[in-house]
Parts: sequence; C-alpha cells; structure tokens
Amino acid sequence: MAAPWLAVRHFVFTGLVLAALLTFAADEAGQQAPRFRAKSTTGDLYNNASIKGKVILFEFWTTWCKYCENEASLVDDIAKEFAGKGLIVLAVDVLEPDQRVKKYLVEHPRSVPIVLTKDTNLAAMYNAQSYPIYVVIDRDGNIAAEQRGAAGERGLRRMLRRAGLESNDSDWPGPAAAMPR
Repeated sequence: MAAPWLAVRHFVFTGLVLAALLTFAADEAGQQAPRFRAKSTTGDLYNNASIKGKVILFEFWTTWCKYCENEASLVDDIAKEFAGKGLIVLAVDVLEPDQRVKKYLVEHPRSVPIVLTKDTNLAAMYNAQSYPIYVVIDRDGNIAAEQRGAAGERGLRRMLRRAGLESNDSDWPGPAAAMPR
C-alpha cells in the first residue's frame, strides 16, 4: 500500500523541481545584458562598450540545424533592412570546429558577421543548447526579447519592436493590420 504513495510523492516532488527550474530559466527580458566579448571571423571586435546605443540581435546557430538554415536568409535580410537604424546582428555558431563552419559558409554564405564559440563568451552566457536562439539587446543594454527555437519573420520583427525598431517597409503590415477597425 505504501508503494503507490511513494510513487505519487516522487511524481509531485519531480514536478515541483521542474517547475522551479523552469522559473529560473525563464525569459530574461528587461534585465541588463551580461558583459560580453566577441570577435567575428573577419576580425571585428564587439563588446558592451562598442555596441552602446545600438540594438543587437544575437543569433545562436549550428551547421546541422535545419531551422537555422531555413531562417538564415531571413536574418540576413532583416539585418540589411535595419542596418541604417542601428541594428547589429551577430550570428554565433555554437561548439563546432572552425573548418566545418568555414566549409558550411562557402556553401551557405551569410551577410552578417559570424562569431565562432572560441571567439566569444556569448553561448555560455545565454545557455545556448537548442537552436536557433535569438536574443535582442536594446539601445540601453537591456535584454529586450529572447526566443528559443525558430522565430520566423513575425517573431523576429516582434522582438525588434520590443527594442524600439520599427519597419518602414510598406509590404510589412505589422500588428495594426491584424487589428479590427
């Protein structure tokens, strides 16, 4: 008779532990972004001081991630669209050999700066373990938005709006188009 109660107690305890872990791993939006350093594959250096007053989109990706591959051109296009508004995009490849990444980029070229794990502390700070992950830092250095998993165009634009970047693109209806008048 005691065995079923032990199983129930174990189940409840496990549920409480998982709930506590998820609470602490929740979205960090609104918090000051951690201090970071990054060097792109072209040698450009980035840190909190160098990006001050800019909006930053960190894209954590891998060569084997199909969602990352599918969204790469979208991220590149958004980087071009918002470059004049102060957006910097850093595509951070996570935990892959340099040669694998370089070979991949020959076959799948990117227009945004690429950062390798060995050249940054970003992947560890944002606990990048599933991909893609997007983090937006606002002009004041605060985390404006975070997305774990594919975001799509709407999701990326929503994240950028949280950091104060709006599109002037007449092809993009934005959230107002979905609202009844």
